[in-house]
Amino acid sequence: MKVVLAEKPSIAREIAIVLGATEKKEGYLTGNGYAVTWAFGHLITLGMPEDYGISAFNKQVLPVLPNPFKLIIRKVKKGSQLITDPDASKQLKIIEKLFRACSSIIVATDAGREGELIFRYIYEYLNCTQPFERLWISSLTEKAIKQGFQNLKPGHLYDGLFQSAQRRSRANWLLGINTSQALTITAGNGLYSLGRVHTPTLALICKRYQEHTNFKSQNYWQIELIHQKDFTEFKSLGEFRFSERKQAEDLVKSLERTRAIGVISSINTKTITEQAPLLFDLTSLQKEANKRFSFSAALTLNIAQSLYEKKFITYPRTDSQYISEDLWPEIPDLIRILQEIAPYKKTTGTIPWGNFNKSIVNDHKTTDHHGILITEKIPSALTAEENAIYEMIAFRLLEAVSQCCIKEITEITVQVLHHDFTVKGCRILQTGWRSINRNFSENLEEFRELPDLKEGMELKIKTVAVLEKKTQPQNLFTEGTLLSAMENAGKSIEETEQRKALRNIGIGTPATRASNIETLLEKDYIRREKKLLIPTDKGLQVYDLVKDKKIADVSMTAEWELSLQNIENNELSAAEFQKNIESYTKSVTEELLQIHLEKPYLPVLLCPKCRTQQLIINDSMVQCPDIHCNWQQFRHVCGVLIEIPDLERLIKNGRTSLIKGMKSRSGKLFNAYITLNDKAESSFEFESKQRKTAKPV
Repeated sequence: MKVVLAEKPSIAREIAIVLGATEKKEGYLTGNGYAVTWAFGHLITLGMPEDYGISAFNKQVLPVLPNPFKLIIRKVKKGSQLITDPDASKQLKIIEKLFRACSSIIVATDAGREGELIFRYIYEYLNCTQPFERLWISSLTEKAIKQGFQNLKPGHLYDGLFQSAQRRSRANWLLGINTSQALTITAGNGLYSLGRVHTPTLALICKRYQEHTNFKSQNYWQIELIHQKDFTEFKSLGEFRFSERKQAEDLVKSLERTRAIGVISSINTKTITEQAPLLFDLTSLQKEANKRFSFSAALTLNIAQSLYEKKFITYPRTDSQYISEDLWPEIPDLIRILQEIAPYKKTTGTIPWGNFNKSIVNDHKTTDHHGILITEKIPSALTAEENAIYEMIAFRLLEAVSQCCIKEITEITVQVLHHDFTVKGCRILQTGWRSINRNFSENLEEFRELPDLKEGMELKIKTVAVLEKKTQPQNLFTEGTLLSAMENAGKSIEETEQRKALRNIGIGTPATRASNIETLLEKDYIRREKKLLIPTDKGLQVYDLVKDKKIADVSMTAEWELSLQNIENNELSAAEFQKNIESYTKSVTEELLQIHLEKPYLPVLLCPKCRTQQLIINDSMVQCPDIHCNWQQFRHVCGVLIEIPDLERLIKNGRTSLIKGMKSRSGKLFNAYITLNDKAESSFEFESKQRKTAKPV
């Protein structure tokens, strides 16, 4: 019997159908010599400091550098405790039983770093020694699955991929755990979270926000003229920017007084060829969906993953926008499928059959997965959001195989009283790919055809206007523009011989950038305001603390991404990378611990529950750092902030002073004491001395 391990049950079912494994068992499907089972994502994870017997937030033990790293079954929160996930434990026992009974294993987790890591951590945790092969597919259609099983790859070919995934996992652990605890200890007034990718990302957002906020806009004025020739009106704009309105108005008066006439001093015409866009990779899909529909990066990824699992599109977590030569013959068949679907019938008729644009074909730029394509399965029963993403992918395919767009750009200089004015025009010579869905981008010049104009020709001035304008700061980030900044982070790095290789390297990967943005939102470091990403006070506070520190260095993160790629390609030793990360962790942890802050007075209070740990006090909560104890008390109770003196009374004496002006759920104001019982559970005690203990505070 061969065991097939998929990443989740839905994918396991699709594979099982193709293999003929239709008999349902608890935790797997079997039949035809196969047992198809599944994980639930990461069943096995890296242990936390307490799994090594190390207490959290202890300056003396930092940095924590496990050797070896310990693997544990995933944990989940139950009440105030973290416990081993019972579902993960149960499924792992099923996988272990199947692994021990099989002749070989077929790895069918997602074909990428995380998918490889999910399998290898399970394999390592179970001390499994069975041989394994790799299923590497880019879609879940029956055809793709069959072809994949006919071309299984030896598992060892993906050792580099695993090493890359493992070292990234460890690097994230080392930096996340140590820097978060170091900054929390240093700040002394709350829990802070730092990370290898999300901290440089926060730095990008905060830096842009501060530059935008501090930008001092300046007014300036320009003069606009309206001309008419051959019954066609067109505008010219003065090139000079006046710093005062009066200067512009004086020129206008001069033009009107002298009844000035413009003379065409030069005409420059050039032909521009706009190549068809490439296929979507994940990042470009997320950017476009954010721009068009305001979809978050995480939502777009979830929708694309759903379309993939429903077999309507190919693997979405790709960083390539190309396809290989051997896939090109399938493209006409995909376009024929679109001819049968209502939104695309008219459009497909405009594509020149027999003369498709092959710019998306490039074997050298096709990575483990090609650009995102539709599949031969015609979509049905899509949600509105799924339909929007599917249409984007389908129309992008049609655009990609269409011919280029050719336009003629004309720029004319008109001289009036020794001042230069500019006229711009644009004429489309060949619509090409822009005829697909009438895709004319916002940054394309206005499609304005001009009358027949020649050098030396005089132009009468019909009207004159003074335009008041302002200098503008850089726009705040949307998720789309932030994804671009993360993707192109390497381009902002000062170029040296050592760093030229970073020009095409970003921070994070297409598959992880969305989750890093979500992490910043979850940590309350940033918030969404319509389409914009705005740092919170907490986010700005963290940025001010670390902006000059190594942990926020975009170039360092980009260098690591390059190193991880080199490990994947067996061009760099994983052990060497690990050594560098540990050295860096020591350095950045020490750097954070040495930050000196003027701290407000905070009493030293022992946890009233475990009576061993010093409580962490921040603006919103008081919390025990021991994850097993996890006692906590919110400081905002019924609309009133519990001040430090009352907090001290509560912990030391079990009772606050009388707190006035609290508001019940019904909106009624009341006064009460907050008390702690023997189990460190909080409740109200009213002025009448009648204690209310039904609900914790």
